[in-house]
Amino acid sequence: MATWRCVKQCGACCYLEPSERPDLDEYLSPEELERYLSMVGVDGWCVNFDRATRECRIYEERPRFCRVQVNVFQDLYGIEAEELNEFAIDCCREHIEDMYGERSLEMHRFDEAVGI
Repeated sequence: MATWRCVKQCGACCYLEPSERPDLDEYLSPEELERYLSMVGVDGWCVNFDRATRECRIYEERPRFCRVQVNVFQDLYGIEAEELNEFAIDCCREHIEDMYGERSLEMHRFDEAVGI
């Protein structure tokens, strides 16, 4: 069975362009939405994403909407604990495909890491 995990130096979820996520106000509080929007750079990427290293500069202090955790996904998206693994894998694969392509090195690394 595949098990979700974050793969270093991917960053597909760090592309925050609001036009690509039109329902942000449906699951983020007004304060979280303000923070989210403040993190979007002019190119749509998170201002905390280091493009050279492909890592988050604030990973340990990142906001809750950047965390794949049971309580966060239950609260924000209504995803129950037993659904989180499959949901998170599907989300990551979708973001990776959108950003890098279905046959990209990033997709290969993710699939290998989660056991697909």
